[in-house]
Amino acid sequence: MSQAYRIIFTLIISAVAALSAEAAVKISGIITDENNEPLEFATIRIKGTALGTTSGLDGKYTISAPDSDTIRVVYTCLGYEESQRKLIEAKGDVTLNVKMTPTSYSLKGVEVTEIQKQTGAIQKLDVSSYKLAPDASGNGIESMITTMAGVTSGNEMSSQYNVRGGSYDENSVYINGIEVYRPQLVTSGQQEGLSIINPDMVGAVSFSTGGFPARYDDRMSSVLDIAYRQPESFEGAASASLMGGSLSIGSASRKFSQLHGLRYKSNSSLLSSMDDKGEYDPRFFDYQTSMNYKFSNKFSINFLGNIAINNYKFVPESRTTNFGTSTDAKQFKVYFDGQEKDKFETWSGAMSMTYKPNKANEFSLVASGFLTNELVTYDISGEYWLDQAGTSGSGNGEGVGGELGVGRYHEHARNRLKASVLGIELRGASGISNHNLSYGLSMRHRSVLDRTREWELRDSAGYSLPADPDALKVIYNLDSRHDITVNNFAFYAQDAWRISSTAGFFNINGGIRMSYTDYNSEFLFSPRISLGFVPDKAPQWSFRFATGLYYQSPFYREFRMPVKDEEGNTVIVLNDKLKSQRSIHFIAGADYTFRAFERPFKISGEAYYKVLSDLIPYEIENLKLVYSGVNGSSGHAMGLDMKLFGQFVPGSDSWISFSLMNTSQTLNGIKVPLPSDRRYSFALFFTDYFPKFPRLKFNLRGIFSDGLPVTAPRSTRDKWFFRAPAYKRVDIGMAYGLVTPPKDGETRTGLAKTFKSVWLGLDVFNLLDISNVSGYYWVTDVNDIQYAVPNYLTRRQLNLRVSVEF
Repeated sequence: MSQAYRIIFTLIISAVAALSAEAAVKISGIITDENNEPLEFATIRIKGTALGTTSGLDGKYTISAPDSDTIRVVYTCLGYEESQRKLIEAKGDVTLNVKMTPTSYSLKGVEVTEIQKQTGAIQKLDVSSYKLAPDASGNGIESMITTMAGVTSGNEMSSQYNVRGGSYDENSVYINGIEVYRPQLVTSGQQEGLSIINPDMVGAVSFSTGGFPARYDDRMSSVLDIAYRQPESFEGAASASLMGGSLSIGSASRKFSQLHGLRYKSNSSLLSSMDDKGEYDPRFFDYQTSMNYKFSNKFSINFLGNIAINNYKFVPESRTTNFGTSTDAKQFKVYFDGQEKDKFETWSGAMSMTYKPNKANEFSLVASGFLTNELVTYDISGEYWLDQAGTSGSGNGEGVGGELGVGRYHEHARNRLKASVLGIELRGASGISNHNLSYGLSMRHRSVLDRTREWELRDSAGYSLPADPDALKVIYNLDSRHDITVNNFAFYAQDAWRISSTAGFFNINGGIRMSYTDYNSEFLFSPRISLGFVPDKAPQWSFRFATGLYYQSPFYREFRMPVKDEEGNTVIVLNDKLKSQRSIHFIAGADYTFRAFERPFKISGEAYYKVLSDLIPYEIENLKLVYSGVNGSSGHAMGLDMKLFGQFVPGSDSWISFSLMNTSQTLNGIKVPLPSDRRYSFALFFTDYFPKFPRLKFNLRGIFSDGLPVTAPRSTRDKWFFRAPAYKRVDIGMAYGLVTPPKDGETRTGLAKTFKSVWLGLDVFNLLDISNVSGYYWVTDVNDIQYAVPNYLTRRQLNLRVSVEF
């Protein structure tokens, strides 16, 4: 009997639930614009309740409202007038299709009243304010990135940067959705030349210091996503300076657009300010193109191409370096013989075909290829004297005291590396209600040819080091001969979900990434999620949180494991058991926007903690990362990044960044800081103009950051290390506009009619003439005592430039 009661009770509850469900009014429909095109991300809410939703990419929406005599539905969308619909005694399913009317204003000018809020792990950067900034490297985008919170760099000649304790290799760079790669054999900023990003072609820049979505590849630190612009008509830009020049040309028709860029750089004048004197002959050339053809509204094709030829030749003559303190001053003097000749050639291309069956779906097939041919050769010998600086008999504080070391050395290298990466990828994006799904499947084939032969012979006070009465030995040698192929398969899927409610606006991005690499038989699973929130009652605030499991897949250098053979020579073997390094990110941040002096400002702050495991220990030698080839360490990185952004001067963006960081890794049982540990960093970018001379603009870029941990070559930080001096640099630039961008309704004649803008500029690099250190040259005397002689970077230098847009 009790069983029958339970059945009857269940049936009654089910019937009541069904009646309750029918009592709710289900409202659905499609939202369109004035051209009857679906309107996505429109907000739909039931007035007087907390119920709300947003339309999908197809403009469709569905929302349920409690049964009521009168239901008021409110429709809003940015750029459109608010619309309301009233339902009287509505029952069951109701269809409401709404056409939104654009908001129209009559404007005499444009005034920025608020700064875009960041609700995800990706921040959008405006590069327009950085066009006239002083830049010693010529790589404008990366130079701007190094002034962001959490990003550091200690070499003004390089485009490489560190993010929150990570290495250079932990940063991924994309151009038009294609991942690009940097040369593998570059060891110094002098060799590097031009970066792959052409600042004259950039249309949009997105950057993340961690917690980035699943669509990005396996990297542990950061993502820099570049989109080249598509010209809308004929356009061009040209620039020339004492360090080189550039030219970009673009055009567009109804179906076809193209953009081409040429760059040439020769920074011999900048290198001449370094301690190493001699004949510098750096020649760096780069050509890039981006072409788009639109067959119809549904089908288009894009091609991205790049050719880079970087040659570096140096014939050293002498070097004099003074270093130490006022009480312990030393002088290092070298006379050289020989030369260095390096070549870095890169070819890359990508073809993407995009099909849009409707506004809610998009599919792309991408084929890409990357080839690099790198050659580093040098035979340089030198005779050196290391002396204790003292006081001469004249008592003027000059002269040389006791002799600490004297000797000769000979450095030899014949290093060649050829690498190729061929890939094919299928991507898709779909809008379903207020969800934006994106997904992709890719395959990459990577091959590397490595031929490395290096050695160094050193003679101290007539004795070859290491001393051996029976044989002549070199202090260092390295041999590597390998050919490898690696195949990688990857899949990702992510969902971007936007929710509007009476509490505020929510932005949720969650996804997974899976990959398999055949060389080391490794399968990776990477879940990632981020949450952003803008409270309705305090819209000046925005909050975000991100977490995820991130990996650092080895490219090639990480597989290299140095071992000693029976004769004491160092040879490279490849570790096919090596696993990817792993990092778990926890990031919490907030933005606060406000107005001061009638101008917009934003204060941003982020706290982060990264759990690091399966680390491959490495040491930094200038720009060269020397990996151990084994998963032999674990650790953490934590810190706080702060940034103040705004218009300190009307119409000009400026910012101040400040970061604190603590890192640690366990190396052979001893806790040491990570090789890229900079405990503090301060960066400033400031723009100004003179009220009486509005055509004259002033730009200042300053960086002050902690020095890196340093240890001797072929040693590790667990044995001993010291910190290099802090990196301190200030660059300033002034530019005068012969022709400035036109104002609304302005009629031009003569030169101003031909050109959009013409700027003449004067830069002062390293204004304070500070001797920053890029690395150390190590001198060993016959008693096996080592001395670290600093390799100083560039000193104060002037640069003249002219830039034209037409």
